[in-house]
Amino acid sequence: MNNTIKELALQCGAWNQVYDNKELMVDRTFDVEKLAELVVKECIDICESGTSTQTTSGGAAILIKQRFGIK
Repeated sequence: MNNTIKELALQCGAWNQVYDNKELMVDRTFDVEKLAELVVKECIDICESGTSTQTTSGGAAILIKQRFGIK
């Protein structure tokens, strides 16, 4: 799991798994809406902080993929 996603999930009520092969656990208290908002905020931050070349649609997409570990 990508560290950025893991950190955001922990902020939303997930916790580290201590057994089995899963990295994180969630229950009914996990705030999915908050996770979605945090992911969108990360994307906005990437777009706002990039150079003029990086904030084009293609450049921003590359930076977002890198931040979230998407190929």
